[in-house]
Amino acid sequence: MRHETRPNERRVPLSPDDARRLISRGIELTVEESPQRIFPLDAYAAVGCGTAPQGSWAVRCPADGYVLGLKELPSEPLLLRHRHIYFGHAYKGQAGARGLLRRFTAGGGLLLDLESLVDGEGRRVAAFGYWAGYAGAALAVLHRRGVLDAPLTSDSRSGWERRLRASRPGRSESAVVIGAYGRCGQGACDALLTAGIEPSRWNSAETKALDRDALLSHDILVNTVGTDRPVPPFLTKDDLDAPHRRLSVVSDVTCDVGTDRNTLPVYDHVTAWHRPAERLREEPRPLDLIAIDNLPSLVPDEASRAFSADLWPHLLALQEGSPVWDRCSEAFRRAVAAHG
Repeated sequence: MRHETRPNERRVPLSPDDARRLISRGIELTVEESPQRIFPLDAYAAVGCGTAPQGSWAVRCPADGYVLGLKELPSEPLLLRHRHIYFGHAYKGQAGARGLLRRFTAGGGLLLDLESLVDGEGRRVAAFGYWAGYAGAALAVLHRRGVLDAPLTSDSRSGWERRLRASRPGRSESAVVIGAYGRCGQGACDALLTAGIEPSRWNSAETKALDRDALLSHDILVNTVGTDRPVPPFLTKDDLDAPHRRLSVVSDVTCDVGTDRNTLPVYDHVTAWHRPAERLREEPRPLDLIAIDNLPSLVPDEASRAFSADLWPHLLALQEGSPVWDRCSEAFRRAVAAHG
């Protein structure tokens, strides 16, 4: 398990408790040092993991081993020869996707993208969705109430709950969650309820016959919908200029910016921890965007434990193979054929 190079990435794909479960079943696991990881290296060593300096996977991991991570790989080594398990974000035509896929093909490696780790019905078997939705909605509420500090810092769920409750204003607020009945949407709704807002819950029925005037009549929009094919947008730039727009904060949890699957094509880059919200419009009233692509890292302990609990049984199945990993491998081959 490698160190994450992104400075604010504190999550892990595998907790010490679940690492112990793998080791007890014959898996050899080495964990790199990391100064930011939510769980200390000593906790992994205590359950039998080997340890290694951060960034050493390229030379220390056996050629037939797996490199487990979450977010982007460093730019070196140029040739990727291992089997990497992480969120590659390379199958929808994202910026840099073609170059990443070529690094794998040139090195003879394999990307087992966690986005493609799905069951027979296409549902992810391990996901951070709930916590992405929770954090995305929490940020939207706190920003609208004028109490969101920057740069952002991670916290526990109880810490975010205290902030949401303490910020409740004397006036009523409205919010809509698109994709409200998925895991991500459920997390967003839970955060809004904690903040004292009963959200409008939209799903496929509401987006199929989209009422943009109703959408624009809310104070907050939280989008949790990801799609594997282009669909009509939920909002356009023209909608933002509507004189009757009440909407003042958009939190796009999905962050499919730069692809043809983006359901909110009203911005062209994600926002960041040091500047979580950016202004989209001044008139007819201010409208701000939050689009952070590692939201669950704002709740790193709970998010990591939940994800790890989903993932570790599938890591165990790597020894013998499984339909889940077969589908993951096939997704890589299709992406290479299409974009590589």
